[in-house]
Amino acid sequence: MSETILQTFGWWIGVIELPTLSALFWMIWTSRKEFERGLQDVRAELTLHMIDVARSYAQTKDLRLLENRLTAHLLRIEAKLDVTALKAEKNSIEKG
Repeated sequence: MSETILQTFGWWIGVIELPTLSALFWMIWTSRKEFERGLQDVRAELTLHMIDVARSYAQTKDLRLLENRLTAHLLRIEAKLDVTALKAEKNSIEKG
């Protein structure tokens, strides 16, 4: 009787367990290789993106120049509005 149980147990291990464990090991191994390959691709894409951003990134001197131009335009607009407001006030005083 015990010989039959050992034979059945040996058959189970040889026919069911070993192929199943081998398949699981193979699946994990290939999955890990694919994951590492994908991770390398992501790193390469990130590196290319960082290089592209570094090339097209606005430098501080360019931002200062733009800020100065905008400020100058806003000051001109403000001066024109002040002149217009003074004229309007003068006209209202003369009419009043």
